[in-house]
Amino acid sequence: MTAQETYKRTLAFELADKLAAGKELSDDELACVLLCDQPGFGDYLAEKARAVREQYYGKDVYMRGLIEFTNICKNNCYYCGIRSGNAKAERYRLSEEQILSCCDAGYELGFRTFVLQGGEDPHYTDDAIVSVVRAIKERHPDCAVTLSIGELEKESYQKFFDAGADRYLLRHETADKEHYEMLHPAEMSFDHRMQCLRDLKEIGYQVGCGMMVGSPYQTTEHLVKDLRFLQEFRPEMVGIGPFIPHHDTPFADREAGTVDMTIRLLSMIRLLLPDVLLPATTALGTIDPMGREKGILAGANVVMPNLSPSDVRGKYLLYDNKICTGDEAAECIRCMAMRISSVGYEAAVARGDHVSFRMQ
Repeated sequence: MTAQETYKRTLAFELADKLAAGKELSDDELACVLLCDQPGFGDYLAEKARAVREQYYGKDVYMRGLIEFTNICKNNCYYCGIRSGNAKAERYRLSEEQILSCCDAGYELGFRTFVLQGGEDPHYTDDAIVSVVRAIKERHPDCAVTLSIGELEKESYQKFFDAGADRYLLRHETADKEHYEMLHPAEMSFDHRMQCLRDLKEIGYQVGCGMMVGSPYQTTEHLVKDLRFLQEFRPEMVGIGPFIPHHDTPFADREAGTVDMTIRLLSMIRLLLPDVLLPATTALGTIDPMGREKGILAGANVVMPNLSPSDVRGKYLLYDNKICTGDEAAECIRCMAMRISSVGYEAAVARGDHVSFRMQ
């Protein structure tokens, strides 16, 4: 090993120590951590991230029940399989009673958080969402309700919060406006997306945001900008996953993001935001059979087994080759619990609120 290589190796490991100690890194230093290819560095960073997450959340990995209730969307994002321009997508939407039935089944299985995720479907008016949230809370008052239904106005978010919604997930996708505009049609606004996140936080939600890893045109500088945004915004949850192309989108021929970079970013996010709720996503498990386990070992502490009816799971395809589209809910949960246990952690079906909300 040359003197320069020794220096680079030492520098990267020192920067990992600084991150773990809560010290500020420059943009160049963050880039150095992102790009370091020294043997053993990823494992070292992940070890630091695990230690930090255990300080706040112990060995628990929180299980959220995911209900994908509509794949109809008015938007035409270039990367998404349920984009409005995809005429080949087989569309569906669940009724309120079907959604409640999924929650009832999930409750019996032990879930205490339900995540309602869907495209931006105009059929679901504010009143319709309010009705669903209220009904879930009436049936299961000890459960948290998370919404992930896209960009709306503050008044709508306030109505859902007043009805009992606890959390809201809205990925920012990229913190760089130019990059955002490369991934979305002109009628979509980066500024509006960011305003939505600010509105949600101001209302009092536990807010989740996050970015795609390896999305088209993404650079290291973009990722550094994402990390800076997360530091400044301080969301309660960060959902990241690798970009995976869908065959019926303009990005069909683009390369997917990598497991290694996604894992690296999970560890970095854990060290930058020590108490964050951090999922090991389905997309990570799609590009690597052990992806979710690797995510947990890199600092993640949330997974989202699917409670959607099995006959619609194969239709909610944001990207190709999505896993767990055929499993029954109970089977999916048993499998996930075993996977979590296999890497030394414990599946927890508690509400799993962010630590700052637990005493409220």
